[in-house]
Amino acid sequence: MEKLRMTSPDLTQANIDKLAELFPNVVTETLDADGTVKRAIDFDALRQELSDHIVEGPQERYQLDWPGKRAAAFAANAPIAKTLRPVAEESVDFDTTKNLFIEGDNLDALKLLQEPYLGKVQAIFIDPPYNTGNDFIYADDFGENAGQYLERSGQVSTDGARFVANTDSSGRVHSNWLSMIYPRLKLSRNLLHPSGVLFVTIGDTEVANLRRVLDEVFGEKNFVANIVWQARTSISDDLEISPNHNHVLVYSRDRDQLRFWGEALRSEEYSNSDNDPRGPWKLVPLDANKPGGDTLYEVVNPETGQGYWPPQGRSWAINRHAMQALLEDGRIKFGLRGDSAPKRKLFLDERIARGDTRTPSSILLDAGTTKAGSEEVAKLFEKKGVFDYPKPTALLRRLLNYATLGVKDALVLDFFAGSATTAHAVMELNSSDGGSRSFVLVQIPEATPLGSVAEKFGLPSIPAISRERIRRAGRKIMEERNLTPSDLDVGFRALRVDTTNMADVLRTPDETNQLDLGARTSSIKPDRTGEDLLFQVLLDWGLELTLSIRREQIDGREVLVVDDGGLIACFDESVTPAVVRAIAEWQPVRAVFRDNAFATDAERINAEQVFAEVSPDTSVKAI
Repeated sequence: MEKLRMTSPDLTQANIDKLAELFPNVVTETLDADGTVKRAIDFDALRQELSDHIVEGPQERYQLDWPGKRAAAFAANAPIAKTLRPVAEESVDFDTTKNLFIEGDNLDALKLLQEPYLGKVQAIFIDPPYNTGNDFIYADDFGENAGQYLERSGQVSTDGARFVANTDSSGRVHSNWLSMIYPRLKLSRNLLHPSGVLFVTIGDTEVANLRRVLDEVFGEKNFVANIVWQARTSISDDLEISPNHNHVLVYSRDRDQLRFWGEALRSEEYSNSDNDPRGPWKLVPLDANKPGGDTLYEVVNPETGQGYWPPQGRSWAINRHAMQALLEDGRIKFGLRGDSAPKRKLFLDERIARGDTRTPSSILLDAGTTKAGSEEVAKLFEKKGVFDYPKPTALLRRLLNYATLGVKDALVLDFFAGSATTAHAVMELNSSDGGSRSFVLVQIPEATPLGSVAEKFGLPSIPAISRERIRRAGRKIMEERNLTPSDLDVGFRALRVDTTNMADVLRTPDETNQLDLGARTSSIKPDRTGEDLLFQVLLDWGLELTLSIRREQIDGREVLVVDDGGLIACFDESVTPAVVRAIAEWQPVRAVFRDNAFATDAERINAEQVFAEVSPDTSVKAI
């Protein structure tokens, strides 16, 4: 029996709980005065979360640490002067699709997505580069070379003299990989819906480190499972044991709110030996391991008079009144032969109607292999070797079903897109169950090797492979299922991470002459289009990047109408009073113009006055 606390609440622990929700990575363990382990706050880590520079000052604590970790944490929070530029010619159904494909470093992309998609992603799947000991292309500014690592880790002096005979080169490799993945995971957590889930595939080399990092970033209580997936069936004799599996680490954003579905029910597990009019059924136990309430009583078989009590140390799962109701409704059987403890009948049709699923196993033996993934790509491109060993769509469909079966308009994110298996799987799922899931994919602009199959095929980069696969997979699904664009969204809006649209117009006094003082200097780079500026505005306002876009002409100027008037923009270098009034009469939620589109301050003030009179609720801004 628990004792009453008989004291006021422990506000320190309550505050730790609040901080843990905001920053799971700052929670650690320490010893109290009695030597008991208790939760505590890593104040250095908390200072880093609240600082705009790298914080020094380690202290002894339970944690995963590596050279460069503080810099990696700082990189997650550091702002960037970048934007997303649309690439309409690479897109499919640019104006109407709800899918995004972003080319660029995923660290930049995740930062740019923070406001538009904060807490909106239901499922994240990533297949990050496995650590093979080689250099990889995610060379962030905070990465270390071998010499820097050896010096920082105390293996060489500042002049390069080695302190130990055998340097820990593998440690540097682990440090670089961890520094790469850490800030990306921190940023991705922000995007997950409270009921959302993250899936990460990984090999044996980094699974232990990745598990520790995920415990820190997501919180140990949000660990869901380590699914072991049979990635191949062929046997390799390179090692003592053939490595035929990969791990899929599963974490929730908030375990208490997690929405997770399982496998489809198996009809072969159900029968109808008594010809029950409600259809096939199976028996499940009625006892539970948490006694309480009116749950310890005898249940009598009305046919034989035999009485049954719950097993020792257990109770019935329901009280006697609920049990009697089930008996009267014919939902209790005393074994198939009527001579054992009571069990409940579960009817297949009722479970299907409720959307019930079967609990999945932590071992996946029938979810495709990397060989199957290669064959899928080869079939789409009618050429082998375009992209080797991608994850198969069967695996992605299984995992995404767990996360989205009951949320069929879910948003799915993959920021290591590779060959775009995730997009392919999302489209297949939607085509099979009528869902409207959408995807956001991010892929770094990695070039395909000269002379490779992909390069000869006219695909100069991995993003080019990704986009072409989405196009081909979409066409294939539409043709095979005889669908129309209104039935299934197989498009994507292509975007590219680029430098900011804003030009550097600051000048020192000695760089400015008298003529410059009266001239209007544009704050926008000359090579940027109206659509470039529109997407900058969407990011700045925190609006989703897949809102519909319509183009109108007013008084010879192009006007961009977003979300049927939720936002209206005109980025021509000059606007007339007629344009301003027409946009105001639309009464949009938001309106935006170029700042230098108004020749004088008087024109700008007049435009503001028009909106104040015609559409006072419109938020009007200039860039």
